Amino acid sequence: MYKRQPQQIELLAPARNADIAISAIDHGADAIYIGASAHGARKMASNPLEEIARVVNYAHIFNVKVYVTVNTIVYDDELKDVERLVWNLYRIGVDALIVQDMALLRMHLPPIALHASTQCDIRTPEKARFLQDAGFSQLVLPRELNMQEIQAMRQAVTVPLEVFVHGALCVSYSGDCQASFLSTGRSANRGECAQICRYAFNLEDDKGNVLVRNKHLLSLKDMNRIDMLADLLKAGASSFKIEGRLKDEAYVKNVVAAYSDALDRIIDANPGKWVRASRGKSTRTFRPDLYKSFNRNYTGYLFGRLKSDEKIATFNSPKWTGEKVATVISLPTSRKVKVRAMTELHNGDGLGYFNKSGEFVGFRLNRIDGNLLNTATDIDVTPGTELYRNNDKAWNDTLETKGTATRTIEVSIRLRTAASQLIIDITDANGTGISVSTHIEAVEAKTDQHANRARILTKLGDTPYVATNITDETGNLFIPASVLTNLRRQATDALTDTYRATHAFHRRPLTKQVSPKLPASYELSRHDNIANRLAADFYAEASTTPHASPLPRAVETDNTVGAKEMRVMQTRYCLRNEMGACLRKENATKLPAKLFLTSGQLRFRLDFDCRNCLMNIIKVQ
Repeated sequence: MYKRQPQQIELLAPARNADIAISAIDHGADAIYIGASAHGARKMASNPLEEIARVVNYAHIFNVKVYVTVNTIVYDDELKDVERLVWNLYRIGVDALIVQDMALLRMHLPPIALHASTQCDIRTPEKARFLQDAGFSQLVLPRELNMQEIQAMRQAVTVPLEVFVHGALCVSYSGDCQASFLSTGRSANRGECAQICRYAFNLEDDKGNVLVRNKHLLSLKDMNRIDMLADLLKAGASSFKIEGRLKDEAYVKNVVAAYSDALDRIIDANPGKWVRASRGKSTRTFRPDLYKSFNRNYTGYLFGRLKSDEKIATFNSPKWTGEKVATVISLPTSRKVKVRAMTELHNGDGLGYFNKSGEFVGFRLNRIDGNLLNTATDIDVTPGTELYRNNDKAWNDTLETKGTATRTIEVSIRLRTAASQLIIDITDANGTGISVSTHIEAVEAKTDQHANRARILTKLGDTPYVATNITDETGNLFIPASVLTNLRRQATDALTDTYRATHAFHRRPLTKQVSPKLPASYELSRHDNIANRLAADFYAEASTTPHASPLPRAVETDNTVGAKEMRVMQTRYCLRNEMGACLRKENATKLPAKLFLTSGQLRFRLDFDCRNCLMNIIKVQ
C-alpha cells in the first residue's frame, strides 16, 4: 500500500547580511532570504556575491535553501546588469530568486528557480494560476488574505504557497504603494520607501475641520501569527516568512527560534503529516520571547481577526513602546523618578512614556536605587504616568553574545576493517552516508583500545555532527591515534562535501518562453509596474484584450503622472472601521462623508469601497 510522504514545510528567515543569515540557520531556519548587491527592495540590506556564497556554503550542509531578493522594478538600461547578476547568483549555488519584474521571464537566464514576490499582487486564484503557468515555482501571497482565500489559491495551483507570519505590515495591499515616490521621489519599488504610512496625520473633513490631530492613522501594528500556524498549514501554506531584512541579529535569533519551536510542536502533534524541509537540530541557550523583540504591538491581521472591531493600527506611535513595567509615584527631580514597578528592571534599560501631547518619549535608565530610578536625561512625567520598557538590557546582552545556538546533525559511526583497510562509515538519520578508508597494518594492541577509539571518534566539536551511535568492529587492533583522527576528519569532510554536492535544487525548465494568458477580466494598469521593454513584451503577449499602445507604465517611468488626483494606496485596513464608524454597521460612530488625511504639504482623500471592504487613498493637490 502506498504511504503518503509527509509534506515539507519551511520557516523562511530574513537576513541583512551573511552573519545574520548563518545565525538564523543555527537558530532553526529552513530557508533564508537575503539581498543581492543591487535590485533588492531593501536598498540598505545589500550584500556582495562573496558574502552570499558564504551563506550558501554553510546553508547547504543543512539542506537550508538560500533565496536572493531581486525584487525591484528594472529600468531598460539595467536589464543587462540584472541578467549578469542572476548568472553570478546561479554560479554560486543560490536556490531561487524572489522577483516582481516580469522582465526576468524574458531574459536569457540559467535554470534558476523564480519566486513571485508579494509585490506581484497575487490576490486572486486566477492571478496565482497565471504566474505558475508563467514559470514561477513559489508564490508569495499578500498579507491581506484570509483562510478561505488561501484555500482557494491552494486549489488553483500546485506550487508552494509562501505567507508572511511575523513582522512589519505595509498598509497598502501587496505592498503596492506609490505614495512614497509621488510624495518624496523615493520609490518603494526601488527599495527606497519613505514609509509615508508611519507619518503623523490630521484627519479632516472637506471644510478643513480637524477631527483627529497628529495621529499615526495609517500605521499598523506588527503581524504575529505564531498561534495561527496550524490553520495556515491547513489552508495550504507551506512556507512561513518572517519579515525583517533590516532587523538586527538579536531580533532574528529570537523570532526564528520562537517560530521554529512552534512548527516543531505542530509536527510532533501530527506525526507523518508534515516535516521540516531542512536537516539538523537547533539547540539554544535561551527561551525565545516575541514580546522582547521590536514590535508595534501585535495583530494576527485579517487572517486571524476574531471580530471585525479588533484594532489593528497603532495611532499613538509607530515606535516600539514595549511592555508596561512601572507606574510613576512621584518625580523628586527631573532625573529621578519614584515608581511602582511591575517587573524587575536593570541598569541600562530603555524606558519610555507618552507625554502630554501623546508622543512617545524614550530615555535610558542609569541606576536603580530601590524604587527610585535615576535617568540619563531629563524626563517630564506626573504621578500615574505609565512607563514602558522597549530595551531590556539583560535580555539583549543574552542575545548579543555569540554561541546562543548550535545546529547539529546526528550521525552513526561505524569503524571496521576489510583486507588491510581501516574503514569509517558515517551515516545520518535519513540514510545519507559515506565511507573513507586508509591502509593499516594488522597489529594486536597490548591493552584494550575500545574506550580510547570511542573518545576519538566522538570528538566532533569543530564539525556540525554529533555521534549518537558508535560501532567498533576492529577488535583489539592497534590503531595509532593520529591515523584514526585523520580518518575521522576525512569522513566528516566527505559527508559535508556530499551534502553540498547532492543538495536538491528546484530548476526552472529551459524550454521555449511560456506565454500564458491573463484572466479575461484582468485590466493592465500602472500597478503592474511595467518599467522596461521586456516586461511590456511579456504583458502584451499575455493580455487577452486590446490595450492602448504603449501599455500603462509604472509611475517611476511615466512622465504623465502629474494628474491632480491619483490612487497611491489600496488597503483592506479601513480607517472608518478602526474608529468605530463603519458605514455598514448600525449604531456606529458618525464621521463626515468626505475625509482627508493631511501631513505638512501632503493631502490624501479617503474613498471607501464598502461593497468590497476596501479603502482607497487618493493623493490630491
